[in-house]
Amino acid sequence: MKIQQRMAFHFTYQLIFYALLMVAITLVACILFFQNMTSNEIRRNFPVGVLQQIAQEAHHKDGTIQISPEWDKLIEEKGMWLQVVSAEGEVIYAVNTTPHHTLPASYSIAQLLDIQETRTFGTYAVHTQLNFAFQDPLLYMLGYPSPDLDQLVAWFDAYGQHGIVRSEAVSHLDRRLRKTGSYLQVIDPKSHIVQGIGDEAYVQKAYRPLDILAIQQSPSNYDTNIVAHRDKLSGMTWILYTPHAAGAPLKHPVMEKATRGLVRITVLILLLALPISIWHGYRYGQPLILFAGWFERMGRGQYDQVLTAKDMRKVFRRNGMMRIRYRLYKEVIESFYQMTHQLAQIEKERERLEKAQAEWMSGISHDLRTPLATIQGYGYMLESLPEQWSQEEMRIIGSTIREKGDYMLELISDFSLIHQLKQGDSIMKFREIDLVELVRCSVLKYVNDAMMSEYQFHYVGEDCPLLIQADETWLMRLMDNLLSNAVKHNPPGVIVNVYVGRMNDKACIRVIDNGKGMDEETLHHLFNRYYRGTNSDESTEGSGLGMSIAKTIVEAHSGEIQVKSKVWQGTIIEILLPN
Repeated sequence: MKIQQRMAFHFTYQLIFYALLMVAITLVACILFFQNMTSNEIRRNFPVGVLQQIAQEAHHKDGTIQISPEWDKLIEEKGMWLQVVSAEGEVIYAVNTTPHHTLPASYSIAQLLDIQETRTFGTYAVHTQLNFAFQDPLLYMLGYPSPDLDQLVAWFDAYGQHGIVRSEAVSHLDRRLRKTGSYLQVIDPKSHIVQGIGDEAYVQKAYRPLDILAIQQSPSNYDTNIVAHRDKLSGMTWILYTPHAAGAPLKHPVMEKATRGLVRITVLILLLALPISIWHGYRYGQPLILFAGWFERMGRGQYDQVLTAKDMRKVFRRNGMMRIRYRLYKEVIESFYQMTHQLAQIEKERERLEKAQAEWMSGISHDLRTPLATIQGYGYMLESLPEQWSQEEMRIIGSTIREKGDYMLELISDFSLIHQLKQGDSIMKFREIDLVELVRCSVLKYVNDAMMSEYQFHYVGEDCPLLIQADETWLMRLMDNLLSNAVKHNPPGVIVNVYVGRMNDKACIRVIDNGKGMDEETLHHLFNRYYRGTNSDESTEGSGLGMSIAKTIVEAHSGEIQVKSKVWQGTIIEILLPN
C-alpha cells in the first residue's frame, strides 16, 4: 500500500474509531445517568416506583411469573410483601408473605375492588399495578405496614362519631397533630371539606383532589406524605397529612435533573477528549518536529547527520525496529536517508569538481604562460637588435615561436573540443561506417609518416567489414589521440600494436604498447581533464586533455573504455562499441 493510501486509510479509521469511542462513551454515560435517575426516582417514590418497575421487568416462562431475585431481596429488607394475582383471583407469585399470616391465597372480586378503591387491606397499605403484558391481565399488589395509617384508624375509632371528629375531642387531637406538624382533613362524599384540624400551614396549600392522588402516586415530588381512611357507613374520608422525615421539600423536576446530568456528561466527554487530543497531536506532531530538525540540519549542509543520537532513540528501538508512531512515515524517513545520501555525494562531487577545476585552470594557466613567456622573450630580443642575429639564429627563434604557437593552438583546439563534446548527441552525426577500415587507415597514416620512423606500428584486423553506427570524424580523432599518446609518452623504439574485431557481440579496439607504462596514481587520474601523469617528462608537449577527450567520445557512442598499465610493462587500452 502506497504511503498516500496508507495515510488516508490511517487517518480515516482513526477518525472513525475516535468518533465511535466518543459515541460509545456518550451512550454508556447516558445509560448510567438514566439508570441512576431511574433508581433515584424509584427510591424517592418508594414503594410506588418499585411496583411499577417490577411489573415492567417481570416475564412469563413455563406458566409461571419470574421476577429478579434482587427485587425479592429488597422487598424482604423493607418488611413488605408482594403478590401477583391472576385473572381468576389466584395468587400465582408471592414474596415475603409467610410473616403476614392474614394474607389469603386467593381473592374474590369484592376483595379486589375494595383493595383497589381503599388502597388498603386489613392493616396494610397496598399499592396495585394492573399489567397487560401477557395473554391474561395480572394484578401486582405490594403491601406494607403503615404506622401513619394505623394511627389514623386508631384516631377514627377513638374520636370519630358519624364520620367526623367529636367536638369535645377536637382540641385534644389538634394539640397532638400540631406537635408532629401534621394535619387532619375530613371530606364528605361530595369532596367538600367538613373539618380541618392541626397545622394550619396545610390549609394554605389548599390541595385539590388531583393533588391528593398525585401525592399518593409520586410522594417524592411533594413535601408531604398522606394516608387516607374511608368510613363506609358515613361515606366520610379522613386524610392525614404528615411532613417528610427530612423536613424539607424533596421535589426534583425531571428536566432540571436531566439538564444537570447532561451537563456533567458533556464535561466528562470534554475532559476525556482533551487528553485524547493532546495524545493525538503529540503522536503526529513529533514526526513533523523531527522532519523540521532534518530540514534545519540540511540547510546548514550537515547531510551526513540525518538523525541525531537523541532522534535515533526516539525513532528506533534498541533492536533496530522502528517505533510504532513513526511507522506511518517509514517511506518518508527512508526517502530522507536516500536524499541526504545523494546530497552528500553531490556535495563531495562538487568539491571534487571544484578542486579538479582549480587544478585544471592552474595547469592551463601554467602551460599557456610558459610558451607565451618564450614567445614574449624572443619578441623582445628581435625587437631590440635584430641585425645582430644570424640567419641560423633567426631560423631557430622562428621555429621555437612556431612550435610554441602550435602548442597553444592545439591547447585551444582541445578546449573547443571539450566544449563541443559537452553538447552530447547534438554534434554527433551517426551513420553506418566500417570500423575495420577506419582503424586500418588511422594506423596506416602513422606508418607512412616519416617523422614516426623511430616507432613501430602493427595493425591486426578482420578481413570482413565490421559495421557500426558512429560519427567517423570523432572516431578518427579518437584513434589520433590514442596513437599520438603512445608516441608522445614513450621513448623511440616502442612497438604499438592495434587490434580490431568483435568481443561479446560488440566491436572492440585494442591499442597495446610496450612502453614505460603508468603508475597507479597516473592510471587513477588518467581520464581527468588536464592531467598528464607523473611519468611525463615533457613540459609543453600535449595539452593534457587527450584521454579525457577520448573517454568523452567513447561515451558519446554509448561505449566503454578501459586502461591497464604498469610501470615499464606497457599499456593496454581497450574500447568496446555497440554494433
